[in-house]
Amino acid sequence: MTEQIKSDWDPKSELADRDQLAVYDEMRNRCPVAYSESQGWSIFRHGDITKILDDHRSFSSAVSQHLSVPNGMDPPEHTAYRRMIERYFVPDRIAAFEPNCRQIAEELIDSVIVGGGGNDVEVMSALATQFAARSQCKSLGWPVSLHAQLIQWVGRNQQAIRDSDRPAMSLLAREFEAIVDEQIDQRIAEQNAGQTDAQADITASLMQEHVHGRKLSSEELSSILRNWTVGEIGTIAASIGILVNHLAQSSELQQQLRAVPSQLATGIDEILRVHNPLVINRRITTCPVEIQGRKIDAGQRISLNWVSANRDEDVFEDADQIRLDRDPSRNLLYGAGIHVCPGAPLARMELRVFLESLFDRTTWFAPQAGESPVYASYPASGFSTLLVRFTPPTATPT
Repeated sequence: MTEQIKSDWDPKSELADRDQLAVYDEMRNRCPVAYSESQGWSIFRHGDITKILDDHRSFSSAVSQHLSVPNGMDPPEHTAYRRMIERYFVPDRIAAFEPNCRQIAEELIDSVIVGGGGNDVEVMSALATQFAARSQCKSLGWPVSLHAQLIQWVGRNQQAIRDSDRPAMSLLAREFEAIVDEQIDQRIAEQNAGQTDAQADITASLMQEHVHGRKLSSEELSSILRNWTVGEIGTIAASIGILVNHLAQSSELQQQLRAVPSQLATGIDEILRVHNPLVINRRITTCPVEIQGRKIDAGQRISLNWVSANRDEDVFEDADQIRLDRDPSRNLLYGAGIHVCPGAPLARMELRVFLESLFDRTTWFAPQAGESPVYASYPASGFSTLLVRFTPPTATPT
């Protein structure tokens, strides 16, 4: 029988809102398998999480009543969808999109950070979410008019998850399906009029995909695009905030990465290991299991805490310190196992291009005097407010 251990673990507590990293570190050492009403069983240690990732028979990804392609699927159903989706993140596609991504970054930074004296910028609203939304719409072939709508949708979705508001989550799912349906209808009309081809953009291409000998259904299309959009806007924006904050705080590392661009990709992954932009993924037990001595029945919710796992001292020496010589194979930034993030190559390119563009268009950036960043609240990671002073090339650093 499930052993529901009483604890003071609450992922939505005031303390967690103030500093998620500190709370997860404390839980990993004090109660590495903890129960809460909102999350079920939370797993905090790297070793336990990697074992769960490798055991999809005991820990199923089919955690929701709503279709989730392919995140919420197990083999063999997962395999065909995953194989199809991976084709959209191959090196040739990523390389072809990079110039578009760089143009978005450069134009956005130029519009926010202008010549003259130092520029005080609220990074999350002015840069991070804007870059994430614009990049996502460009990659999918969606119009500029959807930028603000998608940013608002992601924020409302995060709030509904925090509140465990299932009616709101269902309403938001229908709203996103309406967005997808509109994009599909537009492409059908354009194709019927001979105005575009079936491979004109990712959305049009997905409409032609076949799985199990048939085209994807509207529900499947909506699920795939919703997963990509939530992942892109939410985690890319959080990642940019985390990266900019850390480099603003660490003048030595910022100087090193500016001077040695070849270390930038490694530096990005390592900074995001220390402060993961994604808090949890979910599983559900298919049979009785035991983790760290806790007996858990079948049908129990499991939350894998990525932030904590990537700060586990048993795996990473001086875990809260940035070191560019670590073994990257142990970093769970993009997950592991059969559900490792297929969009990791795209995310890595986008984050690299954004920082390259930021370095090119500034001589320095540092925390705004007298201002402290405000952490994001669960289920988001990173920061909700981040005030940074940027020094453009024509200005003298202060």
